Amino acid sequence: MADWATISSLATAGGTTVLAVATFVSVRSANRSARIAERAVQIGLRPVLMPSHLQAPPEKLRWLEGRWTTVRGGRASVEEEDGVIFLAMSLRNAGAGIAVLQSWDAKPGVTTLQEFPNLDRFRRQQRDLYVAPGDTSFWQGAIRDPNEASYPDLHQLVTARQPMTIDLLYSDGEGGQRTVSRFALDPGPETDWIASVVRHFNLDRADPR
Repeated sequence: MADWATISSLATAGGTTVLAVATFVSVRSANRSARIAERAVQIGLRPVLMPSHLQAPPEKLRWLEGRWTTVRGGRASVEEEDGVIFLAMSLRNAGAGIAVLQSWDAKPGVTTLQEFPNLDRFRRQQRDLYVAPGDTSFWQGAIRDPNEASYPDLHQLVTARQPMTIDLLYSDGEGGQRTVSRFALDPGPETDWIASVVRHFNLDRADPR
């Protein structure tokens, strides 16, 4: 005679196991879908800064001292006047989200790709600068204190027209996805300086390299 109590218990256990497996698979699928959706949102907000094209329209900008500078497409401006080093660069945003410039660092020579940016050296932007997705704009920064440790080297660099490195720290419109884009500035013909991007460093997510 069949032991119906045992059969019933086994059937219940089997049903519970099937339900548990189905729930686990459903939760994994939901988590995967949530991660994909979150990544899609991040990509939609992510900026990527590059030098503007050479044919891009010039950018005209004003300094606190009241002086004006015009930066042509794909180029930078490196000038010194009355002991102040004025730096500017024409930019374009190749990403899908607005770029909010946060801070910057300038160094003589072209920094190696492997050297990670030292964020303690960065200077905070004195004004809000934005680059809209698919559009061009500019970056500007100035070194006004001759007593800064980096001033003598940069002063000599500007005078001799030697290459330099600019690291720009920026975020998306929500303040996330912080990125440092490293630019090389090389002296061109006459007073021109040619800007080129060297590498992008991701601060808030894994580096794809």
